Amino acid sequence: MTTNVGINSIGQIAIAITDIRKSVAFYQDILGLELLFEVPSGMAMFNCGGVRLMLTTLQGSEMDHHTSVIYYRVKNIEESAKTLKNNGAKFIQEPQLVAKMVDHDLWMGFIRDPDDNLVGIMAELPLTNKEG
Repeated sequence: MTTNVGINSIGQIAIAITDIRKSVAFYQDILGLELLFEVPSGMAMFNCGGVRLMLTTLQGSEMDHHTSVIYYRVKNIEESAKTLKNNGAKFIQEPQLVAKMVDHDLWMGFIRDPDDNLVGIMAELPLTNKEG
């Protein structure tokens, strides 16, 4: 039997980076996230909708720093993609419909950060074609 440990949200996500200056510029200037603070040892904290995003230079073994893909939720994926391109991002996969759900359409697109980490944007859009 599993006991509920009380987890109710994500407090912080860490992303391993190699160049703090390039990464801060990408997450602040291209993605438009709010920089909370930087630490001289090679760390920066951003606010992403109430979740802290921590950029950090490698700590310990390189094997400890394989990252998961973070999907940033947007309201208007076409406008967000246009803004990302204007900010200098290059899409490796243009935003596209990936799944038709019961109550919405799921759209995703992908770019990469300066350390080649995959960065996703996603939107859950209202259904446009209702049958019946």
